[in-house]
Amino acid sequence: MIPLPDPDDATPPGGQLLTLGRRIRHFRTERGLTLDQLGAAVGRTASQLSLVENGHREPRLTLLQAIAAALDVRVADLLSSQPPTRRAALEIALERAQRSGLYTGLGLPTVKSSRTLPLEALEALVGLHAELARRADAAIATPEEARRVTTALRAWMRERDNYLPEIEDAAEEALTWGGYTSGALTHRSVALMAEHLGFTLIHVDDLPHSTRTVTDLANGRIYLPPSSIPGGHGLRSLALQAIAHRVLGHEQPRSYADFLRQRVEINYFAAACLLPRSAAVAFLTEAKRARDLAVEDVRDAFGVTHETAGWRMTNLLTAHLGLRLHFMRVGDDGAVYKAYENDGMPLPTDAAGAVEGQLVCRQWPARMAFTQRDKTTEYHQYTDTPAGTYWSSTQTGWTGTGGFSITVGVPFAQAKWFRGRETTTRTRSRCPDPACCRLPDSRLTDRWSEHSWPSAAVHAQILAPLPTGVFPGVDEAEVYAFLERHAP
Repeated sequence: MIPLPDPDDATPPGGQLLTLGRRIRHFRTERGLTLDQLGAAVGRTASQLSLVENGHREPRLTLLQAIAAALDVRVADLLSSQPPTRRAALEIALERAQRSGLYTGLGLPTVKSSRTLPLEALEALVGLHAELARRADAAIATPEEARRVTTALRAWMRERDNYLPEIEDAAEEALTWGGYTSGALTHRSVALMAEHLGFTLIHVDDLPHSTRTVTDLANGRIYLPPSSIPGGHGLRSLALQAIAHRVLGHEQPRSYADFLRQRVEINYFAAACLLPRSAAVAFLTEAKRARDLAVEDVRDAFGVTHETAGWRMTNLLTAHLGLRLHFMRVGDDGAVYKAYENDGMPLPTDAAGAVEGQLVCRQWPARMAFTQRDKTTEYHQYTDTPAGTYWSSTQTGWTGTGGFSITVGVPFAQAKWFRGRETTTRTRSRCPDPACCRLPDSRLTDRWSEHSWPSAAVHAQILAPLPTGVFPGVDEAEVYAFLERHAP
């Protein structure tokens, strides 16, 4: 039998068999023998040898020895991992590519690499398959790649103070389509914005599980969850995100980085419509003049979530009011879900600079807020850190998956513009020094280190691969069946 492949060898067994077969064919044709003649010499039929030469059958060692003797070569010559010629290498590459799941999934016919196929055509086919594989790989992100892309996007946004004027302008124009004048954006205005683009908003109760919205480009429909679900702001935001793809001229994402960039842009557009730049800047300017800036006021004035209000303040406060700040959404386990800073707040990061999943200091308001008895109002706190002192306002909330906190904060010198600056609550954080809050109490360590065995609650998603596809994570079969079911 052919020796088992080295575990460290990236070449699949099928590729090794193809190389073996092409080397046998090369030496056979070099000797001027037909398959029938070689078969007669080794006691096999021509069809059996054809299977071997085409990589479809693994020959036994006795057959390899007989073939080597008939061709006057060593067995080692047949088992070499190198294709015998450039053409043979191309034929092997084409055969391997056409056997891949990537190609067979397209349902296209295969091309036989016969001797009559010109070398230039063979080169072109192999090149096309290589590009197809490259594009497929580019659309699949490993967790490390996703973290790298997310970190790069955050850095890109930080360079711009989280402010994208082109999308702000697009949102302002779109708002005129809906007749917006002031206050909270209504569902009616959102529907008119969609209508201007040739779309009708339709609420259904059978959206595909892997989607938040589905847009039918052929029939001008945007499908949304039922209009009776709690939290109307969510439905406005979902509709605006679907509209954003059309307004911003998005094409199908070509990579995971492209997909994430589009997500950032549609979320930005939705927020810029829910809290329009002109109205929001006027509101914030007046609040700053009165030294009464507060996330809760922005939230209530525009009818959005606390998180959306806080995030929108990161878009506008630096660019229009000259204030630098930080924002965090943190789970009740202390892990960062979303974060931004342009004020020097020392956010926890891993070696690659990613903040998602990192634990914030127990002394930070993002975690201290969970210890308060009254969780209905914003919690205010000053925090001394190695990078300086910061004032923050934090609001907690709960979802089906657990609690979370939303924090918006500024350096000490800028706290004078915010409501809650008079708080006397102040903590000291020495993180990333592990002695700050990561290490357990030494007395408790002595007592329990040898007498405990905790079982970790492993989140299933950390073991699963990232979603793949043109639109990562979307079940296209379910989506197409949905569209067919609802098509007029």
